[in-house]
Amino acid sequence: MKKTIQIIGSGFSSLSAACYLAQAGHTVSVYEKNSTVGGRARQLKKDGFTFDIGPSWYWMPDVFDRFFGDFGKKTSDYYHIDKLDPAYKIFFDDEIITIGDSMDKICAEFERIEKGSGLKLKKFIDKAQSNYGIAVNKILYNAPGVSPLELVTKDTVKRLDQFFKTISHEVRKNFSNPKLISTLEFPSLFLGAKPTKTPSFFSFMNYADFGLGTWHPRGGMYEIIKAMEALAVELGVQIHTNHPVDKIVVDKTTVSGIVTKDVFIESDIVLSGADYHHSETLLDAAYRQHSETYWDKKVFAPSSLLFYIGLDKKLKNAEHHNLFFDADFEKHAEEIYDDPKWPSHPLFYANVPSKTDPSMAPKGCEALFILMPIAPNIEDTPELRSHYLEKIIERFEEKTKQSIQNNIIFRESFCVDDFKSEYNSYKGNAYGMAMTLLQTAFLRPKLKSNKVKNLYFTGQLTVPGPGVPPSLISGKLTSELIQKMLDKC
Repeated sequence: MKKTIQIIGSGFSSLSAACYLAQAGHTVSVYEKNSTVGGRARQLKKDGFTFDIGPSWYWMPDVFDRFFGDFGKKTSDYYHIDKLDPAYKIFFDDEIITIGDSMDKICAEFERIEKGSGLKLKKFIDKAQSNYGIAVNKILYNAPGVSPLELVTKDTVKRLDQFFKTISHEVRKNFSNPKLISTLEFPSLFLGAKPTKTPSFFSFMNYADFGLGTWHPRGGMYEIIKAMEALAVELGVQIHTNHPVDKIVVDKTTVSGIVTKDVFIESDIVLSGADYHHSETLLDAAYRQHSETYWDKKVFAPSSLLFYIGLDKKLKNAEHHNLFFDADFEKHAEEIYDDPKWPSHPLFYANVPSKTDPSMAPKGCEALFILMPIAPNIEDTPELRSHYLEKIIERFEEKTKQSIQNNIIFRESFCVDDFKSEYNSYKGNAYGMAMTLLQTAFLRPKLKSNKVKNLYFTGQLTVPGPGVPPSLISGKLTSELIQKMLDKC
């Protein structure tokens, strides 16, 4: 039974769902409020420089391969990826740790820092690899969040304790050097939660990091969005940019369509990949599943202060990805989650894609992207942005032993208020809802509305969770739920 399906938003999860639903023969249209597709993964081009506005890490390449493989395609049909070596560099107060492109290199680096840690790391990653196989192959693709029984398999039962212990506990049980601890706890930030609140089963992210490596699509992460857009169009999807959706219309508890630009568009099924909280505000109050109190009590991933900087010189002593951990990791986390405020001495991340991809900046120049995690919904002013940029540039110069202040051609910023206005992001969060024990799988907001028939959701506030690969999977899960419902009709 073929249906007319309207999709709100054009991020990774929306484009994923659009492709699967169009492949099944449905008439699919996507409505995007901004002028280009991509949602939080848009692109900034200025004066010959190219920046990914949002995601900049390409992890879990198998998930991307699987997505395109579902359509008889390969990633290489659309874009080329390079494995980074080193994957990234971490700057501490008195030490620099370099993460190479193989376990042998990484184990040697750990051994350099702490004698005996190389062998411990190998055992830790072996366990993480086992978790990865279970997480990806037996849970993420098979758990649409409908029932807690989705998580009950012979493999997860054997690892039940890992859902009640934390990554922080697991790491500190094996390693004592604080720099190595921070290195191993860092990937949990991709899940939007503190390591002390993230189940140790999610150590599979450490395998995604050390085992599968860090990659870069030539031209930037937006090449993936362009590839998915091309695939969607090839499958017959109609994509409408500059079309904000103002209302989801319900007729007697069944969705009947959407309103965009004061025009009602009839639909058999509506799927929203926009921010989940915002999506529900498009409904009349009686049809919303969650109250404002519900949302306010949830733990959200951080927001971010972002800078896009064009430099008229090449940088020294910095890699494609650089983490500046010359600050108190736990203190910064407290200032995000426990006592929300602008951080006193923040950690930050610097991405220099032009180090490995010349297309990202003019010859002799460098594209510098900076991200500083901050609490969602805090005050956002031009003065605060400038103040923190000054502090960050000063530390960047100190740690990389070079001056860049006088080489800045331009700078653009993006922060809490922009996340709200550009993406309708709840409290201006950058990564959705944190992946804590009580916000995992069936405990997250549902893919299917329990109040409105034929209304569905996808994206990082629902299952499986935050991040680019989970968003691709989320679109697939939602499309399968829709198809299963139609098959029963």
